[in-house]
This record gives sequence, structure tokens and C-alpha cells, in this order.
Amino acid sequence: MIYLDASYIIKCYLREAGSAEVLRLVQRSPGRSSGLHGRAEFYSAVHRRLREKHLSAGDAAAVWKQFESDERSGLWHWLAITDNVVRKACNAFEKLDATVFLRASDALHLACAAENRFIEVHSGDRILLEAAPYFGLNGVNVY
Repeated sequence: MIYLDASYIIKCYLREAGSAEVLRLVQRSPGRSSGLHGRAEFYSAVHRRLREKHLSAGDAAAVWKQFESDERSGLWHWLAITDNVVRKACNAFEKLDATVFLRASDALHLACAAENRFIEVHSGDRILLEAAPYFGLNGVNVY
């Protein structure tokens, strides 16, 4: 089972830099997990491509439909954002050096992965990857 953030999930549905490498990783993994908020991040990422005119409305709808189909078939496993996960994220902010940049959604991904005993998180997000060690995780980018 691997943990991915939305920056990797989106690459499974859209052709962009790193998509081939991420697809290889996902296809050889026995399972794919993300925090439940990653689902909303995925929808937001598709909508962003629509807003920026990289996707048509029809293409965006097709991506969302395929994602929903994959989800129903069990391709994606969503992990709960529990009180413990939120507490772990908040505690991390209290301990982080003032120079460390970390967004709340990334902290939730990292806290969720740590809470669920993952060793690695896969992401194309430099900020998330750089913060991973503060949660006892290895940040991995395959492209």
C-alpha cells in the first residue's frame, strides 16, 4: 500500500510531466491510499485545469466520471482525517522551525500518513516533500 497526495492522483488521469512515472508506480502497487481530503483536492485540481482552459467541460466531466468509476471499483482507499490526525498536524506546526513553509492540507496528508504508519509519502509537491521528515516520513517523487 502506498500513500499519494492529489498531485500524484491527478497524474493518473491527465497527461502531464511525470504522469508515466506515477502510473508505473501506481500500477505496480498493491494498494493506493490518501487522506480523504485528497479526494476534494483531486476535484479542485481538475477544476483548476478547466478554469485555466487546459480541459474542456466535457473532458473534465469525463475525468471525474472515470475517477468515480475507479473509486467504486476499489482503486482508491481513503483514510479518515480523524481528531488524532488533526491533532498531529497542529502539534507539528507548534514544533516546526519558523523558516519551514507548510500548508494545512499538506500537514493533514503528512499527519494522516504518519498516523496510519506509512513510511513514505509520494508527491510531486516540493513543499510537502520537504516537510515529510518532520512527521517521521520519507518524501518520494518518482519523476
